[in-house]
Amino acid sequence: MPQELSVHAVRQDQMCFTASTGEHSVCLDYPLGPGATAGPTPLEMLLTSLAVCAGSTLGLLLDRMKQPVAGLAVDARGKRRDEHPTVITDISLEFTVTGAGVAADKVAQALKMAEDQLCPVWAMLKDGTAISTSVRIEG
Repeated sequence: MPQELSVHAVRQDQMCFTASTGEHSVCLDYPLGPGATAGPTPLEMLLTSLAVCAGSTLGLLLDRMKQPVAGLAVDARGKRRDEHPTVITDISLEFTVTGAGVAADKVAQALKMAEDQLCPVWAMLKDGTAISTSVRIEG
């Protein structure tokens, strides 16, 4: 049976909303001009969701493959077009895997599985948005 997810968003000021799901809340803001924001923008949160989903999937798979991962970081960058809607057209994900003896072929295998089968955020985005990846292994 499909699981229903829900978020409740309440406007705080102009383009600033507090979004809540269960016990967790986050403030999101969309600047109407230059200046400080009260929180990340919705598109930054989208990139955050992809980075965390892809990274946690990769980490889980590498753990199951018994790889000696001491650290894992993901940097996500998106190119946003100028015209409305100002969607992200290209995303690059840079994975840094730290650990003495981590096998590059295992990382590549796990990353392919994350992209093709397991990361739901990646699956939702990849048909409409170009997503490129790079991996750096630091021993």
